[in-house]
Amino acid sequence: MTMKKKNSHKIKHKWKEDCYSPISHWTGTVLDQIPVNPSLYLIKYDGFDCVYGLEILRDERVQGLEIWPDRIAPYRISDARLAERMLGRAVEHQFEMDDGSKNGWKGLVLGSAPIMPTWFFITYEKDPVLYMYQLLEDYKEGDLQILPDVEDPTEVKEAGEVFDSLVGKQVEYSNEDGAQRTGTIIHHVQAKPSVYFIKFDDDYHIYVYDMV
Repeated sequence: MTMKKKNSHKIKHKWKEDCYSPISHWTGTVLDQIPVNPSLYLIKYDGFDCVYGLEILRDERVQGLEIWPDRIAPYRISDARLAERMLGRAVEHQFEMDDGSKNGWKGLVLGSAPIMPTWFFITYEKDPVLYMYQLLEDYKEGDLQILPDVEDPTEVKEAGEVFDSLVGKQVEYSNEDGAQRTGTIIHHVQAKPSVYFIKFDDDYHIYVYDMV
């Protein structure tokens, strides 16, 4: 069972965390294959806003995997100029709470998502993992504000030159409790050269860190 890197794929599978866990059912879209680890795929599961990183063809927790190639309708970006303006920018993203009030989260727009270009990768100060939303719609509805850019573009360029070689490097990270985590830098954010995606060995979320 294989997936061609340039094509879009829908997937469906069961998930069993361990022998004591119940089986859950998942459907989603394969967004990308990671060049520094070709067995690792970025996946957007239906009903979830975060992006997962899984070795979908190898992971023993994945059962009954079904793959449908080329079933995703093409997307068109309705406002290419606005989309370009968002990339690499700090934003405040409003989320509606259960009581109807709005809660603003400060974040960073990282880029348009592969295969689904009207969706954008974003991460937040409060939760530095990789999410994706249809940010153009949120902007037009008043739920996304682009914050003033105070960064020196010269400094950004220099940072990009220094950190461009980090993709594929192994990293260690110490939690607040002192526990060590190991992982791999899997992607360099072109719109923000000091920012990288990291996949930790013990987690299927994708973490986003500024390496400056």
